[in-house]
Amino acid sequence: MKCSVRRTGDVLAEQVEVANTFWSRLKGLMLREELPKGAALLLDPCPQIHTCFMRFPIDAVFCDKTGKILYIKENMKPWRWGHFVRSSRYTLELPGGSLAGRVHVGDELIFADHFN
Repeated sequence: MKCSVRRTGDVLAEQVEVANTFWSRLKGLMLREELPKGAALLLDPCPQIHTCFMRFPIDAVFCDKTGKILYIKENMKPWRWGHFVRSSRYTLELPGGSLAGRVHVGDELIFADHFN
């Protein structure tokens, strides 16, 4: 599945892995060596994240059930706790530096084969 921004058509990730079980969300990106450029992890449901046991920084985008961006955290370093985003349904985790200001709160993400 791929993820793009409706407003710009910009592709954020070509390969989005979905974590939608308790264990897959709990494990998330922990203990991985890296998250390759062009890859992402979509946590469903997920109103809050942490980067404990991670080896690299990530960018995180919190969205409501329609894909509307509610909160963005860029370059979240390992061993940090993120904000609790009350209305968040999905959190997209990307390699740190992937976003570089490419998305804004209020933008809508499109997930091919997930929302459509």
